[in-house]
Amino acid sequence: MKIIKVSNSGQLLQFVKFPFELYKDSKCWVPPMIKEEINSFTKGVNPNLEDCDVSLFLAIQDDEVVGRIAAIINWYEVNTQGIKKIRFGWFDTIDDISVTKALINEVDKIGISKKLSFIEGPIGFSNLDKVGVLTSGYDEISTMITWYNYPYYKDHFEKLNFQIEKEYLENKFDFNNIDTDYYSRMAKIVKKRFLLKSISFRSTKKVLSYADEMFDLFNISYSKLSSFIPINTRQIKYMKEKFLSFINPEFIKFTLDSNDKLIGFAIIMPSFAESLQKSNGKIYPLGFLHLLYAKTFPKNVTLFLIGVHPDYQNKGVTAVLFDSLLETLKNKGIKECIRTPELKNNTAINNLWKNFNPITYKTRCTFKKDLSNP
Repeated sequence: MKIIKVSNSGQLLQFVKFPFELYKDSKCWVPPMIKEEINSFTKGVNPNLEDCDVSLFLAIQDDEVVGRIAAIINWYEVNTQGIKKIRFGWFDTIDDISVTKALINEVDKIGISKKLSFIEGPIGFSNLDKVGVLTSGYDEISTMITWYNYPYYKDHFEKLNFQIEKEYLENKFDFNNIDTDYYSRMAKIVKKRFLLKSISFRSTKKVLSYADEMFDLFNISYSKLSSFIPINTRQIKYMKEKFLSFINPEFIKFTLDSNDKLIGFAIIMPSFAESLQKSNGKIYPLGFLHLLYAKTFPKNVTLFLIGVHPDYQNKGVTAVLFDSLLETLKNKGIKECIRTPELKNNTAINNLWKNFNPITYKTRCTFKKDLSNP
């Protein structure tokens, strides 16, 4: 076996397409769009690369790819936040711990050469990227915004002296179990007390007119989370182009104060999992049609982002957002909502959803190891 550093477009394509071979028999893995994955590692396209050093590695055995890994240094995190960490992500491997060890060793060497203190992953460039090794729920279909992996990944990291760093829960709930009348009553009270109003949308163009303000609010409302890295104007532009066009405008809800300032937002995405499986990583010839159908006629949805300005947290603003969302989702006939990975120790978010009777159906975690610990 040998480890090579990705240095050309052909090797990058091998890097992106390796999971398609590894998970070809899995009914739970959801393939990414190949073009989007390539763009993630293309300078001039992905603005995250302006603030990050990224090195991609392939493990080759008998002329076949048997593993991959991305080594990422986010210099904002290192220099501004003082967190001397090297990240790793886009990790996939066959069930051979020697492959995992060899790939991790490449990340270790970079971290040591840059005088960093520890390695953590799997994580992406920022808080808006995929995160974590799946530790339960292997028989549940993945989503477009999470990584899937086989059970042996966790075993490999434990055998290589990694420790669990952050734990995440993935929850889902059935809309039939929600007391919609309760949120309707609460929304009316909160709106009257604080002079708030809700905004719903029918066009993506109108949503985009609020997008910059929304991402600014995202930075403010998420700033206290562990290892949070704010997104800049270049990244906001990229996120608008990459994600907002995928989302039904009716699934985006804003709350404004009496001065028409945005103080709360909630974004729900149609579940694209099955359409992505049918597309198998390709937009054309039929992939676009599968995605368009899922967007137009969604069966289930994924809660992508929700945020409330700190000045309005714990004042019932989420009830205003929920009331508006529930009405739309009820009218659309949506039955189930899946939440993105949330930190297990985030009591605020757990309390936020308790009235929805959520079920934890997957768990995942990141792993950490000191670079001085071989």
